[in-house]
Amino acid sequence: MGQVQGKVAIVTGGASGIGAACAATLAREGAKVIVTDLDDPRGQALVERIGSDGGEALYLHQDVSLEESWLGVIDATERRFGRLDVMVANAGIGIMCKAVEMSLADWRRQTAVNLDGVFLSVKYAVPAMRRAGGGSIIITSSVAGLRGSAGLAGYCATKGGVRLFAKAVAMECAVEGDGIRVNTVHPGVIDTPIWTKISGSTGRNVPIDPNEVAKAGVPLARVGQAQDIANGVLFLASDASNYMTGAELVIDGGMTGGARPR
Repeated sequence: MGQVQGKVAIVTGGASGIGAACAATLAREGAKVIVTDLDDPRGQALVERIGSDGGEALYLHQDVSLEESWLGVIDATERRFGRLDVMVANAGIGIMCKAVEMSLADWRRQTAVNLDGVFLSVKYAVPAMRRAGGGSIIITSSVAGLRGSAGLAGYCATKGGVRLFAKAVAMECAVEGDGIRVNTVHPGVIDTPIWTKISGSTGRNVPIDPNEVAKAGVPLARVGQAQDIANGVLFLASDASNYMTGAELVIDGGMTGGARPR
């Protein structure tokens, strides 16, 4: 028996990186998984790999910032699998830019995905989970949601925002007694494709070597892997974490624990 055997999970931004690792891990541990993303080729390929490994998954094209997309995703999930037990609100983008140089358009674009998308995932997941008798919502925040970082003011705002949003929703669900838990995961420097997709103030991608970032600022002096985060998400999705809600699971190689020893 897998750790999430029989559960039904949605993973947004699931085509690559942390999302893909989460989707594959949940499927391997017995969950039926709905992967949503804008990257259709990668999303379809992931679902095919999950199927070839003996899991069950469905890919759906989705822009998480569009409310109308959520109606279709929840409907497709319940029609195909009959319920929703786990929501991994993982979709996000990063724009590297000083606050005074950031355009309002870029601020709103990042907020639309990172904050509005999370709000909508919760707004539509909670009723579905209540119909199922409970569930677990896991929101991907960041160490940037715990502390400030120069050049990432807008990103920090969104990741800090979802951190406290999750805590508030966790309290709302607790008051309702609906059996829904809400927690956040805070990755540090993780080796994923997002490092090649970070945009600058000019709109062009600003590739960053995560290994160099890790050497300079991570006490363990190495990057984490997407699987490290997926392992934490699996724990929060499973019944092993049934007494956790409104909590933060920090997986960062010691970044928020203090300065790296010299």
